[in-house]
Amino acid sequence: MEINVRNPRRGLTASAALALLFSASLGCNNGSPFAYVAASGSVHFEDGEPLTVGKVIFKPMAEAKGTAHPRAGGADLNSEGRFDSVTSYKPGDGLVPGKHKVAIMFAVDDKGNSLVDTDYTNIATTPLMVDTAETPFKIVVPRPAK
Repeated sequence: MEINVRNPRRGLTASAALALLFSASLGCNNGSPFAYVAASGSVHFEDGEPLTVGKVIFKPMAEAKGTAHPRAGGADLNSEGRFDSVTSYKPGDGLVPGKHKVAIMFAVDDKGNSLVDTDYTNIATTPLMVDTAETPFKIVVPRPAK
């Protein structure tokens, strides 16, 4: 970025205009060829108790479009085990329509012990799957084996 010493605002204004032009060229969905649908839901243990810490990650099973691949989404769990605003590109934009593998990350107690089985914390090993046609999601996880 160039800053004009005689008129510092001139260099900043030109840079700001260039940044605005570049971001506008990306389009309203950041250049993604994919559509997005709002998604929300909850995570509970099998006994019905909510999982109140952690982040839910959604990996789309959709195919690539040319060289573009659908982006994963995520949302933080609240104190009631709910997530209301899944984000893929922009805050709350949702998920690519279709099926998604689900992993639960950062769900640990005060001592650092995982609150969910390790299979559920890795997108490669998780058995959890949701479909955006069935939102709000009701995700159920077992407690980890002791």
